[in-house]
Amino acid sequence: MKLDQQRERIQDDLRGLIAGEVRCDDVFLQLYAGDASIYEIKPLGVVCPRSAADVAACVQYAAEKQIPVHARGAGTGLAGESLGPGLVVDFSRHLHRVKYVGAETVRVQPGVVRERLNAQLRRLGRVFGPDPANRCATTIGGTIAIDGAGSHWLKYGSARRHLVSLRVVLGDGTPLTLGREPLQDGASTDANPRKRELIDRIARLLADNAELIRTHQPASPVNRCGYHLADVLGDGFLDLPKLLAGSEGTLALITEAVLATQPLPRHRAVALLLFASLDGASRAVSEVLPHQPVACDLMDRRHLSLARETEVRFDLLIPPETEAALLVEVDADAPWEARQRLHRLVDQVCRKQQLAFGSRQALDAAEIDLFWQLAHKVTPSLYRLKGDTRPVPVVEDVAVPPAVLPEFLVRVQNVLKWHQVTASMFCHAGQGQLQIQPFLNLALPEHVQKLERLAEDLYAEVFDVGGTISAEHACGLSRTPFVQRQCGPLYELFREIKRVFDPKNILNPGRVVADEPRSMTAGLRPVVSPPAESSSPQGPDDRPPLRNLIELQLNWDPAQVADVVRTCNGCGECRSQAPDVRMCPIFRILPSEEASPRAKANLIRGVLTGQMDLGTLSSDEFKAVADLCVNCHACALECPARVDVPKLMLESKGAYVAAKGLRFSDWAMARLDLLARLGSRFSLLTNWALGSRRMRWLLEKTLGIAQGRKLPRIARRSFLRRAARRGLTRPSRRTGHKVALFLDVYANYFDPQLAHALVAVLEHNNVAVYVPPEQQQAGVAALSCGALDIARRAAERNVAVLAEAVRQGYHVVTTEPAAALCLVREYPNLVDDDDARLVAGNTSEACTYLWRMHALGKLQLDLHPIHATLGYHAPCRLRALEVGSPGESLLRLIPGLIVTRIEEGCSGMAGTFGLLRRNYRASLRMGWGLIGRLRDPSIQAGATECSTCKIQMEQGTDKPTIHPLKLLALAYGLMPQFANLLTRPGEELVVT
Repeated sequence: MKLDQQRERIQDDLRGLIAGEVRCDDVFLQLYAGDASIYEIKPLGVVCPRSAADVAACVQYAAEKQIPVHARGAGTGLAGESLGPGLVVDFSRHLHRVKYVGAETVRVQPGVVRERLNAQLRRLGRVFGPDPANRCATTIGGTIAIDGAGSHWLKYGSARRHLVSLRVVLGDGTPLTLGREPLQDGASTDANPRKRELIDRIARLLADNAELIRTHQPASPVNRCGYHLADVLGDGFLDLPKLLAGSEGTLALITEAVLATQPLPRHRAVALLLFASLDGASRAVSEVLPHQPVACDLMDRRHLSLARETEVRFDLLIPPETEAALLVEVDADAPWEARQRLHRLVDQVCRKQQLAFGSRQALDAAEIDLFWQLAHKVTPSLYRLKGDTRPVPVVEDVAVPPAVLPEFLVRVQNVLKWHQVTASMFCHAGQGQLQIQPFLNLALPEHVQKLERLAEDLYAEVFDVGGTISAEHACGLSRTPFVQRQCGPLYELFREIKRVFDPKNILNPGRVVADEPRSMTAGLRPVVSPPAESSSPQGPDDRPPLRNLIELQLNWDPAQVADVVRTCNGCGECRSQAPDVRMCPIFRILPSEEASPRAKANLIRGVLTGQMDLGTLSSDEFKAVADLCVNCHACALECPARVDVPKLMLESKGAYVAAKGLRFSDWAMARLDLLARLGSRFSLLTNWALGSRRMRWLLEKTLGIAQGRKLPRIARRSFLRRAARRGLTRPSRRTGHKVALFLDVYANYFDPQLAHALVAVLEHNNVAVYVPPEQQQAGVAALSCGALDIARRAAERNVAVLAEAVRQGYHVVTTEPAAALCLVREYPNLVDDDDARLVAGNTSEACTYLWRMHALGKLQLDLHPIHATLGYHAPCRLRALEVGSPGESLLRLIPGLIVTRIEEGCSGMAGTFGLLRRNYRASLRMGWGLIGRLRDPSIQAGATECSTCKIQMEQGTDKPTIHPLKLLALAYGLMPQFANLLTRPGEELVVT
């Protein structure tokens, strides 16, 4: 992709100066043009430094060329503080090490994710207390830059309270270490002249304006509007890290931080207080705070209703009549003390004051985590709501004194009514912070104007009660236009401080202080609208309508494409590295923006809105990003807004392949059925070759299959041929339960015993089995590599065959979760007819079918004991079917069998992804946690439903991995030969 002259020069210059990556191509610029805010600004270039020296060199170059520099962590900010037209410096890609952990402090690089830091600290009984909402993705550098706090501000305060020292790079490229600097007679004695000058000038400014600073502070307990100056200058010291906290990268870039840590709370207890009105909940806050809670959050009816809709446990927890709720946490040194404190608090609010009509209490860790999911995971789910209006995070950071919260909520409701706007509301009530998100359609100019007027009126109410427009989410692009109005004469002092640190104004200009006034609605992210919304045949801005803009490869309407892309709000949840979620397995081993699922949505948005040329879809740069999606569906399942990124990437890969064709290795994977059919005809020779290192070297050079990857032996006769001999390929005339067995490649050619086991188990349970002889491979691998023509032909053939079976009363069952997902989710995208939907609605993964039989009381339980301990892994594509864990549940029915669930994320195979040489190392890194757990001496063998997960589970250990169906057949006494599977050792290049 050809760059313009300026970008090419900048890219070449910086690549000669730094060791990190520098990218100025359109694809990368689009990735970094947005964040979790409503803004989009395409940068000039993206720099991913590998060291502090890289940062200094980049800033020095930018200062010489007068190019703005914008620091970026995870890009989860809501105010657009990390966006800009200059060089975006991504600290999350390489600078993410925890360099030292002490007894009470920790030294970290700015790209460290807050939750990963705390995972390391918890082993030592310590914690970094501030907990911004997106703690599983937010970086420490970003937390410091916005002075993040979160729900537990009542105990831990904000990030600035925990700063010991910072290593920074100033606006001229000068690196400095700043801490609590000593002063003698108001002046610094530091040996470094640049540092001494900086300290002296800042100390003098603060001393000269001490009275001004004191008299212009809001009454709210939290405030992040402008620079926080109130406690920076003390008696004989200047605490510069406190000044830099919350400065949004406008004063200096942080390259390292020393943080104070705190002891983990010994015992916690949480109460969910239920109210019949929002007013009652807000008035209860003043009753709660004297009990010294560590957190106190308020949720409105919309928030609670969405929670009930998205999680059945919340539906059972929260009565439908609840209009508002307070989530309150206390902690103590002893469990009885925590319980007692919580009971006193609940008694005060519910019985004595009669403000709440009920409460729910959580005392154990699992329940406490569930209650906090109500606060942390529901707000992003607002974007799941359908319709043209979406929640807009632009006035979501106001704070007022908690004592006036009831009155202020009435004012807020009056402002919303005046503007005829509905809004969702979440509140850190203990510190008086309100997150108000009005529902607007920013594709409409009148709604954009309404947003400005709404902000004006709402902020006027904030100022009237002594509050602040920014509590912890930064001023950014959305609030900087109002900073001068709140801070008054302090604004000129902010300007002076900015000039001391950054005289050339290259560090994130236009944030906190601005030379020129800028509208809060300037630079809004273009809204993807379907063609029907266009006012002319050529659409807005003379762009072609969506259907002509891109030839859709899948079966969906352009309006659906627009809706999917628009639903992604860039919140960054898909960058999570928390252990309780799986998305995104690729991002976990390659923590870079292009690997995140939201990056793919950003690229498609760029194409659909005309920000990127249509030819980008067939560029190698675009394909490289699309290939970072392995179609595991983890993001589609776990994204709060349920953005279907896998479907977008199938569309994108299909467009690329339609334009440029398939690589030979991809073609080989897409037509694995042909290779397997050929191999089965010469099975002796094929199996010898699979176990020969020389032949595996040749296989790697020709087909791209990694020579170190264990592979399954191929059967001499496919199961379809065996089924024909047994008469299973003729429809049964029996009545009652009947299934049509769909095989796919693995059970047909590589493990016919698995299909035999399923047939035996089904027949043992009086279920008739029919194996349609005309069936083909499912096409999973073809979909993953973008060979949609191959996948569509297979889908059309299979749909025709299976739909006829369904009409004859059969239910389609398959042993492969990926094949089940393909029939249920992918075929309706490929084939636009009622038969595809009929098949999708009547298909189940085999263990799911059997477990449903058990739930109906129709599964035989004459199971013999199996004395073994298994480590069970739930495949990603089984999880994507949202059927629970049926295979694991079936195993637990077997007497004597001990099943240990292994939760170590994705196995790393991702279908055929892990087979290829180019992905082999990445695949092993993804699955290393699972492999490590299987090496536990207490685990005798592995168990999983997925064939490729089985391959990975046997890759790093000599223990076998067995399908639950085989163990079920063994326990029924149907196939006693399976007993040796539990003790059969693995081989070097071949799986069991």
